[in-house]
Amino acid sequence: MVEAAPPLVLVHGLWDTPRVFNPLIRHLDGRRQPILIPHLPHGIGQVPLERLAEQLAAYLTTHVGTEQPIDLLGFSMGGVIARIWLQWLGGHRRTRRFISLGSPQQGTLNALACPPWLLPGIADMGRGSSLLRRLNQDSRALQQLECVSLYTPFDLIVTPGWQAALPWGRREELLVWTHDQLLRSPLALERLGKELLRP
Repeated sequence: MVEAAPPLVLVHGLWDTPRVFNPLIRHLDGRRQPILIPHLPHGIGQVPLERLAEQLAAYLTTHVGTEQPIDLLGFSMGGVIARIWLQWLGGHRRTRRFISLGSPQQGTLNALACPPWLLPGIADMGRGSSLLRRLNQDSRALQQLECVSLYTPFDLIVTPGWQAALPWGRREELLVWTHDQLLRSPLALERLGKELLRP
């Protein structure tokens, strides 16, 4: 277990539940504690991402208070939700490290066909969406913490895959074939484990 490591918060993505992190939890094998995994019901994309970020904020206040430092990992849509909390809800002031895993931080072409009035949560992730433009216009909050973007260039969910990266911090390709393998492949789990277990 990492000595004196802050709580690790894992944020799931679209069509996921906290169970999506089970392979990662098994890989860590108790070496990183405590781990918190909020369930953020998204109504198959009907809930705007800003509202989900508010739910994340409420969960953290309830479970770890308002001052406790944390490490934060967001998978897929969860990375954008986490980023909203960091940049707009003051989360950067208490976050040590933010890992964006396969998250459409620069948008995904796959979301462009979703009408905002029907599926605003998905539309928020479209290339050039109003939400992503606002996030990218001022990312100074991200510069106050350590940011890491891990992604696969072969991603068919976040397209183009090589743009699944934050505007600040380290970027690293994981050479797995699918979006889901970012949390299932032994190669990806090994890399994630090293990132989450380092001081």
